[in-house]
Amino acid sequence: MLRLHSFIRPAFRSRRWVHNIPTFSHLNSVNEEDLAHFSSILAPTSILSTLPSISTPADDIAPYNVDWMGKYHGQANSVLRPRTTQQVSEIVKYCAQRKIGIVPQGGNTGLVGGGISLQKEIILSLGAMNNVRSFDPVSGVLVADAGCILQSLSEYIAPHNHIMPLDLGAKGSCQIGGNISTNAGGLRLLRYGSLHGTVLGLEVVLPDGTILDQLSTLRKDNTGYDLKQLFIGGEGTLGIVTGVSILTPPAPQATNNIFLALPRFDNVLPLFQTVKRQLGEIMSAFEYIDRTAYDMGLQHGLGPLLSADEVGDSQCFVLVETSGGNQDHDLEKLNNLLENLLTADEPLINTGVLSQSPTQFNSIWALREGLTECVQKEGKPYKYDVSVPLADFQKVVDAVRERMISKGLYGDHAISKVMGYGHVGDGNLHLNVIAKHGYRPELEAALEPFIYEIVADRKGSVSAEHGIGSMKRDALHYSKSDISIDCMRKIKQVFDPLNIMNPGKVLP
Repeated sequence: MLRLHSFIRPAFRSRRWVHNIPTFSHLNSVNEEDLAHFSSILAPTSILSTLPSISTPADDIAPYNVDWMGKYHGQANSVLRPRTTQQVSEIVKYCAQRKIGIVPQGGNTGLVGGGISLQKEIILSLGAMNNVRSFDPVSGVLVADAGCILQSLSEYIAPHNHIMPLDLGAKGSCQIGGNISTNAGGLRLLRYGSLHGTVLGLEVVLPDGTILDQLSTLRKDNTGYDLKQLFIGGEGTLGIVTGVSILTPPAPQATNNIFLALPRFDNVLPLFQTVKRQLGEIMSAFEYIDRTAYDMGLQHGLGPLLSADEVGDSQCFVLVETSGGNQDHDLEKLNNLLENLLTADEPLINTGVLSQSPTQFNSIWALREGLTECVQKEGKPYKYDVSVPLADFQKVVDAVRERMISKGLYGDHAISKVMGYGHVGDGNLHLNVIAKHGYRPELEAALEPFIYEIVADRKGSVSAEHGIGSMKRDALHYSKSDISIDCMRKIKQVFDPLNIMNPGKVLP
């Protein structure tokens, strides 16, 4: 059986913890005159508003004011849906003159409230900007509008034998502009790196309406400051990404995956080292799933990938993917790996399965990618996307569960499950705390700042790949020093002195 690691809460240096919704007394609400001006820029079908002159039904506005988890609720009375960068520029220029707050919104698949209004800012939805501008099959450089859905881009370049350098569970609805604005990581980061490396250029509308055109398609450009990096992960606080130039890698000629059951968490780290050593350059993903998450997936129809007898009392699971250029070569490596793992004097795994067909390959990935949807079916999740050392993954999950037990908040009456899964290759843990009967203040108070303190003690990051948004704005100091935050404020002041661009997000 898995030996639970004890967790002793450290003595932290004094940290501020205030989590309030800011007020924007410097900003103006959208009125009828504003709508009249926007009507001179956009077609009538591109403007939604509950104000009398438009009278859009509240149900049509609601999807823009609520995130997909139902956790964050905005108050925007108007939504604009531009189709061109020039339209975005004219809208932003007018909003700067009128001091109207703007919330850029992509697919609204974020986890931290970054795309939801806090007061009565206007929503600027980029979904109608969904054209591919160009693709070079020789260099693999794709230039596209920010509103293009990630999966649509993948399908566009697939006939040219290329793939997108990032892959997310929300790929069917998330947009490339939002991916870039949150510096999304996902399932392929281990192989292809982060967007800070694969994005070659950006087109951005600045907070005064100026269009910054840096849609370079060059792999190497060392001329001055690399301004695009400020907008990758900037969450729309410095400008609105309207176009992207991104390097897409060649599609692998052979892809395979294996699913492994481990007797205890302590085996994950040595297994990772063994797999890296034996598979080398063909390893493209190494995903971790704890037993609670695995059992939940089975309950909701994912799998089973292994028989119950084979799984036994396994305490966690690992999905390994390979991407290479020769199927025979890759299968030989994978079969040798499995044989070595199963015949070792002290086996790191209980059992495992190697996909034998595209259907089995997809079934293995379906278990990992389907966990997010399963969590939603269980209740309302508190999601913490954090970076911590791999050795601490299970310790963090166990500490949070013990915390809720100690507070009398663990069980079907409050928190029904605490689980972890994520990307081992980059130290990214997706900690999910499920409130069976919905979000409640006392539950959040028990979780925060406790979880941020655990992460800070391990010199981790309170946000690994989903950004800060409004949820973690007041937790930023757990991962960044006062000097770093002050530098960020100075950058914000240079770009957005009126503080109209996604106000109340990222910076405390």
